[in-house]
Amino acid sequence: MGEQTECSSLFAQPVSRPSLPDISQPVANEHQHLTQTHEYKAGWSFYLVLAGVITTLGSSLPVGFNIGVVNTPADLIKTFCNESFITRYDVALSKTWLNVLWSSIVSIFIIGGCTGSILGSVLADKLGRKKATILTNILSLAGAVLFLFCREADSVEMLLIGRLLVGLSGGLTTSIVPMYLTELSPAALTGAMGVACPMGVNVGVFVGQVMGLDSILGGENDWPYLLSVYALLVIVSLPVLCILPESPKYLFVVKRNEAAAISELSRLRGVSPSVLTEDLELLKEESRNEGSSGENWSMLRVLKEPKLRLPLLLTCSMQAGQQTSGINAVFYYSQTIFRQAGLSAQRAQYATIGSGAINVCTAALMLRLLPRAGRRPLLLASVLAASLLLATLAAAMALIDAASWMPYVCMIAVLAYVLVYGFGLGPIPYFIASEMFEVAPRPAGMAWGSLANWGGNFLVGMCFPTMRDVIGPYSFLLFSAVTMGLFVFQKFYFPETRGKTPSQVTQLCSRGFRSRPLATSTANHL
Repeated sequence: MGEQTECSSLFAQPVSRPSLPDISQPVANEHQHLTQTHEYKAGWSFYLVLAGVITTLGSSLPVGFNIGVVNTPADLIKTFCNESFITRYDVALSKTWLNVLWSSIVSIFIIGGCTGSILGSVLADKLGRKKATILTNILSLAGAVLFLFCREADSVEMLLIGRLLVGLSGGLTTSIVPMYLTELSPAALTGAMGVACPMGVNVGVFVGQVMGLDSILGGENDWPYLLSVYALLVIVSLPVLCILPESPKYLFVVKRNEAAAISELSRLRGVSPSVLTEDLELLKEESRNEGSSGENWSMLRVLKEPKLRLPLLLTCSMQAGQQTSGINAVFYYSQTIFRQAGLSAQRAQYATIGSGAINVCTAALMLRLLPRAGRRPLLLASVLAASLLLATLAAAMALIDAASWMPYVCMIAVLAYVLVYGFGLGPIPYFIASEMFEVAPRPAGMAWGSLANWGGNFLVGMCFPTMRDVIGPYSFLLFSAVTMGLFVFQKFYFPETRGKTPSQVTQLCSRGFRSRPLATSTANHL
């Protein structure tokens, strides 16, 4: 009320004190007005929204697309591979060797993802966050070109190299893009921006499933177009990506280029540097911290650093647990479950796509939910519910013939699992390292997390077929047990990161397993 009275009196009478702004002249622009009234609060801006949209469409979505699309044309690609070997090498592949070749086509994508995760740590610092993101798009585009022309060239090698390139792009994307987006955003929006990357991956998986329908690009002669159609988004996104701002935190803390950092921050926020006092103080604070000293933080150095051990374990267990929760196995079984529930083959395929749509919708809801609810309660609730639903699914599948309504229990368990997965275990692991590591060691922390994610994907991909053949539906009990173990570990050691700076989170976890981040947080609130 006092401020309103003062403002009213200023407008009611001439200004006599020289230290006050001359209000006889209109405020020249919004920047000056914000400077005079100290009302500026960082929020959504044009470039921040643009960065979220463009990286989601051009970087994250192709990752999910390449994860989900390859299973639909599997038989067609196997036929192409066999015919190519007959034509070029006069060798007909046996069923065993054809399966080995197909496994190589699938797994080389994951090998590329692991390699890209490791390279992400280096490239994020050497090239910068933005240029490294541009590189991911270029690799993705190169892979699409190889997919498009591999059949015309009658070359299985082009198909393999294309899968390797999109895998490299995927590993770099999951390592760099969440970090880039969270570094661009103000503290209040890091959760919303962090969830953009996993949302893009979920949308990509969903789009891949839809595009694989027979009525779209699932025809016998369409598989090269199906594998490469995502390139249209990359082509549109790449030029826009080039005009986005570089991460001010990277420029200020890692490169020590204060002028460039302030310039990019001003462009990003859409205001003049004179009103960015709070942002600049945060940058200076991070720059002064020991963990952001501007020195080179390799993945090995982060691994050896005692005070970063617990944040690293929390990040890697969360990322690996996202895959070892069996999400891909659930999607694998979903179509069979829907068929046993009485759906036709086509409707079962649509129901599986519907499961993917649930994943997309929950990711979109997280944009609003994360800033309000926090990371810890959402993650723990999601992990616990996922573990219980996996156990329910295992029991229901084992007894699927015991009662006529049991297939419906399986179907509900699948849909409920996909729903709860999307509210925590799906999106949070992708960006949590950016909130637990300071700027300098952050690329290495993100790289370790991304490597754990791709490694978990590889482990499940290698083990699940054998598990499925040996123990059948009881495979989900193993997934349930691993997920429950993740819940226990995270419950004891994962602090709430919302409203805290990375240096504060690092301090809470600096004593390793002797840390009591939850007790410390409670004490601070008291």
